[in-house]
Amino acid sequence: MTRPSLKTLLGNAASLGALGWLYGRDLLDALRARSAEVSAFPEPPLVVWPAGVLAATVGVMGVVLWGLVRGRGEDFKGYRLLPILLLCSLFVDLVRVEDEVPRRSEDQAALVLRYVEAKAEALSDGGTVPSDPAVLQSLLAELDPPPYLVRGQRAAAWSLQVRSGCEGPVREAPGLAVGTLIYCVAPDRKTAWVSLVALPAGERFGLPEVLSVDGQPHAAVVQPTPPEEEEGVPLELPLASSPEEPAVAPEATDAGALAPAPTP
Repeated sequence: MTRPSLKTLLGNAASLGALGWLYGRDLLDALRARSAEVSAFPEPPLVVWPAGVLAATVGVMGVVLWGLVRGRGEDFKGYRLLPILLLCSLFVDLVRVEDEVPRRSEDQAALVLRYVEAKAEALSDGGTVPSDPAVLQSLLAELDPPPYLVRGQRAAAWSLQVRSGCEGPVREAPGLAVGTLIYCVAPDRKTAWVSLVALPAGERFGLPEVLSVDGQPHAAVVQPTPPEEEEGVPLELPLASSPEEPAVAPEATDAGALAPAPTP
């Protein structure tokens, strides 16, 4: 009875482990996203694709085991199927995600915070930031729905909560729904912090929390746009002399009148 080489066996074992880890995790995430309270996915992950890859992996593994039981040697082509399946699956994944930038929920949430920051600063009067809820709510009209799933369905819309007398960005927001923007204005109205209720960066499942990075709230800072500096008085350039007002008086046309002639 012949056996494949150790290199072939290790290659098959590594391919099997990679397929199980990559697509097993994807399948678990896809199933969990349909029932979790909040999921950091812009849309429900596909179930069919990872399930299909795993089913193909089981089939190919059966071929490999058959070859081992039958004592097939190195020339048995079934030993090449697991590495081929892994490479083909990764290639398809690469094609699928090529144009999906940015796709992570936290990246899209950061773009929304920057958008609100820029729009709010444009509404400032030069000395204070805007604080009227009706005016600020209008900034959300053009935004796509929040890039998070709530029990398998994308969050419906953004909402806004305006707070005053703040000393910094909000750290906790119990009871608020995913997609709530908290606009927190300082007492002097010279600064406002914009926070978002979502999930901490790097977490894919959980309960609604203020968006944070490494335990620190991730907030946009709104400050008044400084007024444009007053334009200085333009310099008056000398104009060409008119016939009525010659640039040099007729009596001063003699060189000696303009400057004393040197004494010989």
